[in-house]
Amino acid sequence: METERVFLEFSAGKLRQLNSRIMTCLEKLSEDQIWLRGGENENAVGNLCLHLAGNVRQWIGYGVAGREDRRQRDVEFSTRSGRSREELRAILESTVAEAAEVIEGAKPEELLRRTTVQKYDLTVLEAIYHVVEHFAQHTGQILYATKAFTGEDLGFYAHLGSQELKGINRR
Repeated sequence: METERVFLEFSAGKLRQLNSRIMTCLEKLSEDQIWLRGGENENAVGNLCLHLAGNVRQWIGYGVAGREDRRQRDVEFSTRSGRSREELRAILESTVAEAAEVIEGAKPEELLRRTTVQKYDLTVLEAIYHVVEHFAQHTGQILYATKAFTGEDLGFYAHLGSQELKGINRR
C-alpha cells in the first residue's frame, strides 16, 4: 500500500504548503486589501480564505472524517469585512491542520470508501483530491491578487535562482 500512503502524505503536505503561501500573502496585505473587491462578481482575498476553510471542513471534516457539516457556503461569499487578518489566519491554520491530520491518519484501504459531499457520490480519494485541487486554484488567485496589490515577487521559487538562466545563456 505504498502508493496510497504517498498519496495521503503528499496531499496533507501540499495543503500545508499552499496554506503557508496564503499566510505569507495575508501578512503582505493591508486589512483593506484583504477585503477589496474589484466588482460585485469578484471575491476578496478574505472571502477566498473563508471559502477555503468552509470547503476543507466540509469535504474533509464531514466527507472523510464524518464530522458534523455546519458549512454556510453563501456567507463565505457575502461577507464584506469583519474578520481581521489574525482571525482569517487562525481559521485557515486550524482548518488545514485538522484536515492534514485526518488525511495523514486515513488508512489506505479507506481511500475507496464511498462518501457523499454536496450531493456528490465519490470516494474518499476523490474527496481528498478535490480539496487539494480546489485549495490550489484559490491559492493561485490569492497569490495573483497579492502580487497585483503589492507589486512584489513573493519569492516562493527563489531557490531556483538565476543560475539556471545563466547556464542557458552560456550555451
